[in-house]
Amino acid sequence: MVDFSKLTPDNINMFAMKHYDNPSCVDEKEFLDDMKRFKYLKRLFRKYDTSKELKMRLIINHIVILANVFGVDAATTLLFFKIEKNHWPLLKTFLVFLQYMPENDLIDVPITHEVMGKLGQI
Repeated sequence: MVDFSKLTPDNINMFAMKHYDNPSCVDEKEFLDDMKRFKYLKRLFRKYDTSKELKMRLIINHIVILANVFGVDAATTLLFFKIEKNHWPLLKTFLVFLQYMPENDLIDVPITHEVMGKLGQI
């Protein structure tokens, strides 16, 4: 039995597989396609750092799909594991907006108020 009390690069994929629940999934390729969403989010967050361009709806879509196939708690855990720490404030902002995590969780990670204001206009 794999111990998930401490997630590491060695056991993160097993954690993801354990929580993956996609009834329409017919093969491993679909699971891997869903796992690529973490990479897409990283790319979108990096793009915001460099150009201040923020594709909010695309980010929301990726996060919602991840929450649907992994469950909100597991998706949130995977997101914080896979996304670089310098992007956590941006990630937390989207998760709070989607009501996937309370604002008072991870108190040391602030939300990005500018982005939250833009999200409120959607």
